Amino acid sequence: MVLIALDIGNTNITVGVFEEKELKATWRLATDARKMSDEYMLSLMTLLPMKGIQPDQIDSAVICSVVPPLNTVFEDLVKRCFSITPLLIGPGVRTGLRILYEPPRDVGADRVVDAVAAFHLYGGPVVIVDFGTATVFDAVSESGDYLGGALAPGVHSAAEALFVNTSQLRRVELAAPPSAIGKSTVHAMQSGLLFGYSELVVGMVRRFAQEMGGSPKVIATGGLAGIIAKEVDVFDAVSPDLTLIGLRIINEMNQV
Repeated sequence: MVLIALDIGNTNITVGVFEEKELKATWRLATDARKMSDEYMLSLMTLLPMKGIQPDQIDSAVICSVVPPLNTVFEDLVKRCFSITPLLIGPGVRTGLRILYEPPRDVGADRVVDAVAAFHLYGGPVVIVDFGTATVFDAVSESGDYLGGALAPGVHSAAEALFVNTSQLRRVELAAPPSAIGKSTVHAMQSGLLFGYSELVVGMVRRFAQEMGGSPKVIATGGLAGIIAKEVDVFDAVSPDLTLIGLRIINEMNQV
C-alpha cells in the first residue's frame, strides 16, 4: 500500500507518503485558505516525482485538517489526482481512543492524531507537546484515554505579536542568546521567546505529571520541537513526523 497523508494546519500543510509502514518522503507547503485545488494540485504533482513517486502509485489517502475551508479543496484534489476517496479525520472515524473532553468533537483532529501516534509508539501515560501555530499540550492515560490538555500561543505567534503590536521591536531569529539577561533588544526578545517558552514547557509538563499521578513519557513534535528540546531535559523523544505517523495508524484502523 502506498499512502499519502496530509496534515492541514493553520500555518503549514505537511504531506507524507508511506510505502507500507515506512515514511518515504515529506514536504511542507504554506497554508492558504484562498487557494483552489488546482493550485495545490500543481504543487503536489510537481513534488511527488522529485522523490520518485508517481501519482498512479498512490492507492490510499488520509487527511487531518484544522482549516475547514480547505477540507473540500483537498478532498477534491485527492479524488482528481489519485482517483480515490480520502479518509477525513473527524467524528465517526475509529481512533482507538476514548475522548474524555467536553464536548469530544471540540478536540482538534491534529490533537487526536498526535495522541494516537504517541500512545501506539510510546505507550501510556504520555504527554505530547506540539510546537506549531499554537503550543499544544495533550495527555493520554496508561489505558489510552485522551484526558485533555492545554493551549498556549505558539512561539512564532508570540514573536509576531511583539513585532506587530509594538513600535520599536522587530522580527528576530529564534535562537538562544548568550544569557537569559539580554544585553540588547534582540537578545532580550530571544531570551523571552526561547527561554521563556522553555520554562513554560517545563512547568506545564510538571503540572501534567502531578495531575496524572505518575511519570508520563513526554514527546515533542512540531516545527520548533528540536529547538526547544535543546533548552530543556523533559522530553523522552522528539518525533517531528508524529502527526503523519498517527494518520497512517488511523488509516489502517479504518480499512475494511
